[in-house]
Amino acid sequence: MPATDFLRSAARYAARDLGADLAAGLALAAVALPSQMATAHLAGFPPATGLIAFAAASIGFAAAGANRFVVACADSTIAPIFAGGLAVLAAAGSAHYLALCSTFALMAGSILVCCGLFRLGWIADLVSRPVTIGFLAGIACHIVISQLPSLLGIAAPEGSLPHQASAIAEKLGETNRVSLLLGLAVFAVTVCAEWISPRIPGALLGVAAAAFAVYRFGLDRDGVAVLGQIPGEFPHPHLPSIAFDDLVQATPLAFVVVATIMVQTATTTRAFPAASRKGPMINRDFVGIGAANLMAGLFGAFPVNASPPLTGIVAETGGRSKLAGLAAAALILGIAGFGTPLLAYVPLAALAGTLLFVAMRIVLLGEIVTIFRRAPGEFVLILATLTAIILLPVGTGVATGIVLSLLHGIWSMTRPRLITFERVPGTSIWWPPDPGLKGETLEGVLVIAFQAPLSFLNAYKFQDSARHALQQRRAPPELIVLEASSIVEIDFTAAQILLDFIGECKQSNISFAIARLESVRAEEAFDRFGITSAVRRDHFFHSVDEAIRVLAKNRKKTNEFREEP
Repeated sequence: MPATDFLRSAARYAARDLGADLAAGLALAAVALPSQMATAHLAGFPPATGLIAFAAASIGFAAAGANRFVVACADSTIAPIFAGGLAVLAAAGSAHYLALCSTFALMAGSILVCCGLFRLGWIADLVSRPVTIGFLAGIACHIVISQLPSLLGIAAPEGSLPHQASAIAEKLGETNRVSLLLGLAVFAVTVCAEWISPRIPGALLGVAAAAFAVYRFGLDRDGVAVLGQIPGEFPHPHLPSIAFDDLVQATPLAFVVVATIMVQTATTTRAFPAASRKGPMINRDFVGIGAANLMAGLFGAFPVNASPPLTGIVAETGGRSKLAGLAAAALILGIAGFGTPLLAYVPLAALAGTLLFVAMRIVLLGEIVTIFRRAPGEFVLILATLTAIILLPVGTGVATGIVLSLLHGIWSMTRPRLITFERVPGTSIWWPPDPGLKGETLEGVLVIAFQAPLSFLNAYKFQDSARHALQQRRAPPELIVLEASSIVEIDFTAAQILLDFIGECKQSNISFAIARLESVRAEEAFDRFGITSAVRRDHFFHSVDEAIRVLAKNRKKTNEFREEP
């Protein structure tokens, strides 16, 4: 159990690691402080709530997660999704909205814990990389448009993303130049610090300098919007009160957010693997991120996620255990409880500058260019997902991207080709045709392979291709060998199609053999569906060459080959 593992890890903790963990925790807190406040502002919460979310999520993941590096916190990737979706049910910033977001965190946490316990980590692999890249680019657009009013010092418009962009463009003449300068300065400092070293808390330095400028020169009197007085108090765990109808309406959005969290958590866990003989424990980390969301919801915060940048800070600064995250949580919690007077002069434009940096980082321009050059078809997936997230409500856009990913996977499954194998000259190896190598075929023998699992998605394509391969022969073969190394699975529909083809071969007096059926699952399915009986067990071989040597008959010379015309 996760709790038992946590206690065992604590009991085995080495005192020599304390210094490294505290140093990593300090670096993490310095980087997390401004980003958590900015993300809370993005989600429609008081900035101090982001600090509570960080502390609660850190404790939850430390208790139940597996990876010692992973940082669970308020995340700008999911904030626009749930904020945009829940704003339809309650006015952003209202007491009802805050309670709804806390309940939403509890819902997401419960779903994630169940996904982890029932070992559903494979769900995270259903979203393709191009769709993920398009999704991140779309979220970056939402972040930028939502933060431009704070950066420019103008009133925030409402409506769809294109409508907001249009309204902002019309109000450019009302820009507060001081706010714009502060925000761009924070952005520039953050970018420069990241370029020098990710360990430098550029965002914190920029925000602190901007706050000092507001305090020293009274810039708030010049129209620069600031956080103002924030009540410093420790929250108490409680269950938010929400109408059942709101829960029902929020449920579809919860699954969209959970899917996003699962993809990002799996990516983070794989990118920063903790030393373990078992490798990345994706399902266990889903339980951990679920516990993080439950803790955030109980303490009045909002949904949280695994953060790749903050996780990288712990890994790169030498964190040895989960104590690094807990140390950062203690520091952040102390600031939330006692240090809020220091935050009163932080300008909203400075938080906007921080989020602009986040938006810049999540647009993976290098990968977009690579996909455009090497896989134009999948580049269309990026554009389609990006367009959906910009034009549609953000939750609907993300769901559209997930559906596109699934459809792309299904389409890919329907496209495998049946290949006629040739013998590599001078060997006993049978291989797909190679333009640089003139292969050989054996008179009276047809060797075919279908390089994909056989399922209802491609079974009829297999049947049509196999019949076409037979028709292409000058004379009907005496033996067909199915090279089955790529058939790792077969379902009922595909099994019936394969049985029909085997029956057609027998009616034409063609022997049928199967070589290199290496998948245990496929072998069990062949037995279960009666394919083994139809072929006969003595017609299964370890290699194509073995099948030909044993079964090829009615030839004058078994070594008499002819070249492909």
